Amino acid sequence: MSPQTRLAHARRRQRGRWRLPRLEAAEAERAMRNYRLQRRRAITALVLLFGVLGALPVLFALWPGLDDIRFHGVPVSWLVLGIVPYPLLIALGRWHLRRAERAERR
Repeated sequence: MSPQTRLAHARRRQRGRWRLPRLEAAEAERAMRNYRLQRRRAITALVLLFGVLGALPVLFALWPGLDDIRFHGVPVSWLVLGIVPYPLLIALGRWHLRRAERAERR
C-alpha cells in the first residue's frame, strides 16, 4: 500500500461519519431555487448539444455529395465529422459554464 493510500485511510478513521449540513428555511429555499435554475440551464445546454450532434447525420443525408468533395485528399464529410463538432462543444461548454457561474452569483 502506498504512503498516500495509507494516509487517506488513516484520515478517514479519524474523522468519523460525515453528516449532511442542516440549512435554515431561507437557505434551503435559496439552494432549491439555485438547483432548479442550474437544472434548467443544463437541460438547455444538453438540448443544444444533441441538436448539434444530431444535425450531422441529417447534414450527411441531405448532401451525400460531401463524400465526393475532397480537401487535401480527405473527404469533406470526414472533416465535418472530425473537426467541426469540437470547437462547437468547447463553445457550448464555456457558454454553459458562464451561465452557471452567473446563476450562482445571484
